[in-house]
Amino acid sequence: MNHEDYMRQALDLGRQALAGGEVPVGCVVVRQGRVIGRGRNRREGNGSALGHAELEAIGQACSTLGDWRLRECTLYVTLEPCPMCAGAIINARIPILRYGAREPQTGCCGSVLNLFEENFGHRPRIYGGLLEEECTALLREFFRALR
Repeated sequence: MNHEDYMRQALDLGRQALAGGEVPVGCVVVRQGRVIGRGRNRREGNGSALGHAELEAIGQACSTLGDWRLRECTLYVTLEPCPMCAGAIINARIPILRYGAREPQTGCCGSVLNLFEENFGHRPRIYGGLLEEECTALLREFFRALR
């Protein structure tokens, strides 16, 4: 499998979130070619501000490995992470982040600021724009339906 394949899995999770009335964000955590964590937005369904796709995927990956350190992992997410999710990526020591669409209001990979450039002791490599058109289209579908 390649980077696009993993992002397509994240997009499928985003579509599930959309079907559940959530902002359509999906995420997978991959280690050595195997998906070890999956997540999708569930803020509305769970009534929790913590219901972000990245947090769910990171939590599942930690459970799978039995460790809070997610070294040798890549996180794929359809939308640029917010400050909370960027903090979780830093704290889990995830070395590589790949995201799809930019998030001009809360994005912490450079859209608003880049938390990963701060002196936290861990700086993942960041790659943006993976399947950006598809990721952006899914978000537009959700927000168009709200109007």
